[in-house]
Amino acid sequence: MNYEAVIGIEVHAELSTDTKIYCSCANKFGGEINTHCCPVCTGMPGTLPVLNGKVVDYAIKAGLAMNCDINKNSKQDRKNYFYPDLPKAYQISQFDLPLCKDGYIDITVDGEKKRIGVTRIHIEEDAGKLMHDVTPDSSLIDYNRCGVPLIEIVSEPDMRSAKEAEEYLNTLKAILQYINVSDCKMQEGSLRCDVNVSVRPVGQKEYGVRSEMKNVSTFSGVLRGIDYEINRHIEILEAGGVVEQETRRWDDGKGISVSLRSKEDAHDYRYFPEPDLMPIIIADEKIEKLKNELPELPHIKRDRYMEQYGLPEYDATQLTTLKATADFFELVIAAGASPKAASNWIMGDIWRIMNEKYMLIEDLPFSAKQLADMIALIDSGTISNTAAKQVIENMFETAKDPAVIIEDLGLKQVNDESEILSIIDTVIEQNPKSIEDFKGGKGNVAGFLIGQVMRMSKGKANPQTVNKLINEKLAKL
Repeated sequence: MNYEAVIGIEVHAELSTDTKIYCSCANKFGGEINTHCCPVCTGMPGTLPVLNGKVVDYAIKAGLAMNCDINKNSKQDRKNYFYPDLPKAYQISQFDLPLCKDGYIDITVDGEKKRIGVTRIHIEEDAGKLMHDVTPDSSLIDYNRCGVPLIEIVSEPDMRSAKEAEEYLNTLKAILQYINVSDCKMQEGSLRCDVNVSVRPVGQKEYGVRSEMKNVSTFSGVLRGIDYEINRHIEILEAGGVVEQETRRWDDGKGISVSLRSKEDAHDYRYFPEPDLMPIIIADEKIEKLKNELPELPHIKRDRYMEQYGLPEYDATQLTTLKATADFFELVIAAGASPKAASNWIMGDIWRIMNEKYMLIEDLPFSAKQLADMIALIDSGTISNTAAKQVIENMFETAKDPAVIIEDLGLKQVNDESEILSIIDTVIEQNPKSIEDFKGGKGNVAGFLIGQVMRMSKGKANPQTVNKLINEKLAKL
């Protein structure tokens, strides 16, 4: 039987506010254990929460960027459950009146556009962190993360493959970074995913029984987990079994998911309105103000790059995935480089070296203007593309201006025809058999001679000039 996967994803994104959601503790990653916490975020008796207004603003911005309707009358709720890293034994979240609802994100997979629905975006507080590897016989708790502001972005079950999920997550991450509400650093836990997967026979309208993988902390883990769960469900059904609705944990090291517990429903959490916080009332003027603060979003920027700069869709998509990359690219163009040349160097040698050095584009040791200057030196014939590769490598090491590096390394291209002709004459004199072969009708002699000239000139001779002069020489034989 042929099966179809049905996938929905809940993304928890930490917001980049200065302070936590209900207290004045620093919202900062790292630090000594239990130093970024206070009686409020550790749930001491008698304390009262105060809502950070910036959290609401950031959530609304995310909702507007994802085409959501904004609830002008919203509230917060208590989600009750007991776990050691949740000292209050409840989490302040939102249940039936989220800040944002009924949105969508458009993705493109294999050239086909698809719309993924966003059911809701709501605000909530994070829990602490259990530490199992500090002492051999007990677990400890770090409450620094308690009260860190989150938005939970819940998709519709509109994805049908791990590839669609990957594109959805990359698009969502780009949006959050562009609007500057979350740094999305998965290595620091700023972005975590709960993944819901089910399968059904192709053509069936009803959904199958789903399983949920909690707190998957890498996109690669999400994709591997989705494929694993799809195969696991199909194997159970093909063997005549029944898929259980349950919560599972993805073990990335072993490449498997492990059952944690049977799936809870909303009534298991005993939601009720948070009595210590007032309702959230959003004025039309506030929504309009936040909408006007939104920057050019990645999909709009991508389309502009294609139309304004004539870039291929692949280039435009890659350059706009990260805002920092797009910003650097635009600075290179503003400094005078052609868009395609800038794109080629950024996506080629620069990304290659960055990957080798585990470096972000924000950490480049040279400026956008320096890259534009190097491209101008290629365009003017001062250096060849081959020599430019040495220049860019040296710019990573020294941060020197390209003109200085060219002078230091003696990479200036030889354009003088008389100098090049002298080298060509020497090469022809040293390779008489090649000339005989040419006269005998062999057609690949010119390429060999060009290679010899470039070798003798140590790559400095202008290859276009060499090609022209050698063909002129051969034509006279």
